[in-house]
Amino acid sequence: MSKAFSSEVDAGSRKENASKQKSDYDVAVVGGGLLGSAIAWGLGRLGKSVAVLDEGDITKRASRANFALVWVQSKGLGMPAYTVWTVQASQAWGRLAEELKQQTGLDVSLQQNGGFHLTLGEEEFGQRTELVKRMHNQAGAADYKMEMLSASEVKKSLPLIGPEVSGGSYCPLDGHVNSLRTFRAFHTGFRAFGIDYFPERPVSAISRSGGEFRLTTPKGELRAAKIVLAAGNANQTLAPMVGLYAPMGPTRGQIVVTERTMPFLPHPLTTIRQTDEGTVMIGDSKEDELDDRALKHSISAVMTDRAQRMFPHLSRLNVVRSWAGIRVMPQDGFPIYDQSKTHPGAFVACCHSGVTLASNHAFEIARMVAQGALEPELVGAFSASRFGAAGAANNSGY
Repeated sequence: MSKAFSSEVDAGSRKENASKQKSDYDVAVVGGGLLGSAIAWGLGRLGKSVAVLDEGDITKRASRANFALVWVQSKGLGMPAYTVWTVQASQAWGRLAEELKQQTGLDVSLQQNGGFHLTLGEEEFGQRTELVKRMHNQAGAADYKMEMLSASEVKKSLPLIGPEVSGGSYCPLDGHVNSLRTFRAFHTGFRAFGIDYFPERPVSAISRSGGEFRLTTPKGELRAAKIVLAAGNANQTLAPMVGLYAPMGPTRGQIVVTERTMPFLPHPLTTIRQTDEGTVMIGDSKEDELDDRALKHSISAVMTDRAQRMFPHLSRLNVVRSWAGIRVMPQDGFPIYDQSKTHPGAFVACCHSGVTLASNHAFEIARMVAQGALEPELVGAFSASRFGAAGAANNSGY
């Protein structure tokens, strides 16, 4: 029997269980998407008793609308610490995939043999070359071997590129994964670690007394010694309840998926990837809004046109589905990891790259939460204190 909410305990045992409820959980994670799931799984792995409070399948979950890249190149312009953090995550992903497979039997189909960002025409090639130079010139950034390649060099790895491809950038640490299977693996792992998952429990209020947190949900109250806010864009509302700050920016993206086809793309691209099941995903649009009820076909047209110019044979494939999805995006695009000074034991985690950073969340953030303090040398640069009182303009963390 799982540890229960106060409203779900029958009247006869309510008094008897009152003292037990106060120590039911070491940590409550608010948010059951990829970010919250990775942290909860990591805490369970360390032997902590964990509850995950989630809106459930009805929520607009970024974890089901992402592009599934494990991506390093071009990340961190303006914040060198983010390149270091991203490279660490990429290098730890193999370990995460293996541990999930051993625990759950689920192969998340991690492929990490390098990724490309292709350019069309000389102007795009020049712009990309300039970006690579700026990335390499950042003091303190990790060296992740990002380099520009000519069209003829790209063709050695991607022989089906079209004549309009002028070249592109390549990074050997880039890759991709089956993100839906990863999501399932984390939740399957919950059961093995004894983690309690509570769907349809969005948190509406948080208070702290007697050294414990009380979280209010539509189905009752839950108590825990520590909390981790990993509720995506909802963190903006939840964080101030415990003296934290999580400025988020609205953003959504669209993805087009084709029918299955022969294996032709041995490396993922920033905007095109072939899944382990053979479909081709075309994406990477970005709009400053949070309404995902309808597609904008003009955006899908641009994405598919560029994809066909990069790989002309894609024009023969049928589109089988497409969708718009809400993304999680801090205001400047870089992650936010913070702990509360006014409410000891409360942590917040926000990021756009929940797939890429999953290994860091499972191994590093979970470890720090379990120990009771974030480590400045690893994540100090990601404190929301960087925004100051005025917030921040959109930046290049994305």
